[in-house]
Amino acid sequence: MTLPAELYRDPVYDGATDPLVVIADGGWWMFYTQRRATHPDPGPGVAWVHGSRIGVARSSDGVAWTYAGTLEPTAEGLALDAAGPPATTDATHWAPEVVHDGRAWRMYLTEIDGVPDRWPGHARRIVEYVSADLATWARRGPLALASDRVIDAGVAPTPGGWRLWYKDEAADSTTAVSGSDDLEAWHPLGTAIGGRPHEGPCVFELDGWWWLIVDEWRGMAVYRSADAEVWERQGGEDEVILGAGSVPGPGFGHHGAAVNGADATWFYFFGQPSRLGARDPHDEVEESIEDRRCAVYRVRLRVDGGRLICQP
Repeated sequence: MTLPAELYRDPVYDGATDPLVVIADGGWWMFYTQRRATHPDPGPGVAWVHGSRIGVARSSDGVAWTYAGTLEPTAEGLALDAAGPPATTDATHWAPEVVHDGRAWRMYLTEIDGVPDRWPGHARRIVEYVSADLATWARRGPLALASDRVIDAGVAPTPGGWRLWYKDEAADSTTAVSGSDDLEAWHPLGTAIGGRPHEGPCVFELDGWWWLIVDEWRGMAVYRSADAEVWERQGGEDEVILGAGSVPGPGFGHHGAAVNGADATWFYFFGQPSRLGARDPHDEVEESIEDRRCAVYRVRLRVDGGRLICQP
């Protein structure tokens, strides 16, 4: 089996996760969660997963990437700083989603106050920013969604209007959805995907179908829809893509996003190639630095017989 090639490692903390790629004026931009995997003193417990900035990398072809810095807080919002992150932070930024609305870029960013050292009990919110150049972002403010435990925005224009899918940790970590006609006012539309807990929803259109990919921490579950409203799971409850054996290392593919290139639709995602064994990333167990390291990969997506498949 041919495995996807490693494309990118974060040069600061080697913890590039949740990659989101857009193409603008012929250039490729990657925004990602800069986990503090190799920080010498990140704090106790899972503090190393928190206290993160959004890392930025640039490419001319989507394959060879160069680190560009991090999005650092300013009085107006966020701005790309080539110097990278400070030694300590007082907030957590996760899982950016970036879309173009026809006039400007919009970012939907998960924000958490402080640097939690354990998983439960901390409010999470999705905050909107706008930009003309992908480097300087004006803060618009948090969105009113289903709970105060929401992360991992995925946004797309659909036949029924704009949709925002996200993980609602207060609803057993399933995918909720909200709708908007103008990206200004959002209204709840209930649960998009229930069942087994998951995160990182990514929605896109390919070959006449809408597709939704979520991270089940054992590979990715795939759902298909004719209208981006009603979803049917591909295969049975146990079927996933990018599961064990299909990515480098003993683990699985995790949280990614699709982008349309000139010749293909690519899915960028992350894995943990040095992890000594597969396990639920939300287990609060002590991990070595080698366990924590992450890398970004991509696969080509295509539809064959009504099924979404991956090709390295």
